[in-house]
Amino acid sequence: MTLFARGVFALAAVASCASLLSMRPLPAQTQQTGDYRISGPYSHQNLSVFLIHGPNRSSKKLLTLEEALDEHKVVVYETRNVNELAIENVSSEDVFIESGDIVKGGAQDRTLKDDLILPSKSGKVSISSFCVEHGRWTRRGNESVATFNGSQQSVATKQMKMAVRMKADQREVWDQVAQAQAKLSSRVGASANAPASPTSFAMTMEAPAVRRSTDGYLQDLAGAVNGKNDVVGYAFAIDGKINSADIYASHDLFAKLWMKLLRASSVEAVTEFQPGKKFEPVAIPAVKAALQDADSGRATSKDLTSRTNLVVKETEKNVVFETRDRAGREGWVHKSYLSK
Repeated sequence: MTLFARGVFALAAVASCASLLSMRPLPAQTQQTGDYRISGPYSHQNLSVFLIHGPNRSSKKLLTLEEALDEHKVVVYETRNVNELAIENVSSEDVFIESGDIVKGGAQDRTLKDDLILPSKSGKVSISSFCVEHGRWTRRGNESVATFNGSQQSVATKQMKMAVRMKADQREVWDQVAQAQAKLSSRVGASANAPASPTSFAMTMEAPAVRRSTDGYLQDLAGAVNGKNDVVGYAFAIDGKINSADIYASHDLFAKLWMKLLRASSVEAVTEFQPGKKFEPVAIPAVKAALQDADSGRATSKDLTSRTNLVVKETEKNVVFETRDRAGREGWVHKSYLSK
């Protein structure tokens, strides 16, 4: 990568960070979690999952980005700007894009910064992104360099999520990718870096040694949602510490994202796993308290597109990103919580 290109990327990251600072303040609000019931934990080794049960706030069906790309209903275009891609919905269905979704291909694999509701027949829409692959700026194998071919993975550590959503810092994203790869290689006893693209985090998550290390997590935890049609989200803890939570406006949307979410959580658990480490398990009241604390934070609001509004609430200990559909009356579509 040339010095000039690095400078462009750094400026783009600064611009992205500045856009966060421009969010307008809203009056302080407290949203109760009383509508939700939490069950669990369902545990495997150092990962504990809690299911969040609640009513469907929306009956609207949304395609996920993974579905839309697999069905050729969305095209993600390379722009040659590491911090901005273009995306187009060519179908008659609306698409939900989730912050942290990784798109593979193009000149470099990217993760998408914000949630986005992409309306049908959208035309090309700009979307903020960060590179999760360092150094490549050419075609990889048989992949198109002009578009991206899939989105089976998402970023898999809290530090990486914070680098994308809160810090909006490309260098920090690269650093967190490298740290996660190093930890995974150490934990699985083999290189987690793919020969075809050693710096690609998406390909690291697909590496055979990493997949084997997460098999037990997936086998023990994936079925926790079976037969529970009121589950609209989940929270998880690693090593006895609350990590993150995601709640969606419908069971349908959560169910379609569940395995992608669980894979990412399992990969993060592997990065932190230490045989024989003792820790106190997390109880349901602590999960409720973390959600309530985040929801009590002072809110700022920003319109990302004509369709998508983002509300951020932050306290000393927690932050929640609340994605709202400006075309609907249901309010928020997704609430993503991070414990600091």
